[in-house]
Amino acid sequence: MSRLCDITGAIPVKGTRILRSGKAKKKGGIGTHVTANTPRIFQPNLKSKRVFVPELKRYVTVKLTARALKTMTKNGAYATLKKAGVI
Repeated sequence: MSRLCDITGAIPVKGTRILRSGKAKKKGGIGTHVTANTPRIFQPNLKSKRVFVPELKRYVTVKLTARALKTMTKNGAYATLKKAGVI
């Protein structure tokens, strides 16, 4: 199963975690320095939901992000799923 939102198309994104050491100059130190860049992956907040669509009179199972769920609540299930091309 891919980690892909059916509505927004959100996917995992590569990035880095920056490790810093030292005390800030404002706090009396000599400044902070970057000591390591560690690769990491930002995962989308995916949920698998079974949504009832009144226009179709049936349930549709979709994998979506929390943001897409808010969008579906605001705009309606049928309109959101139709615009995304799921139904």
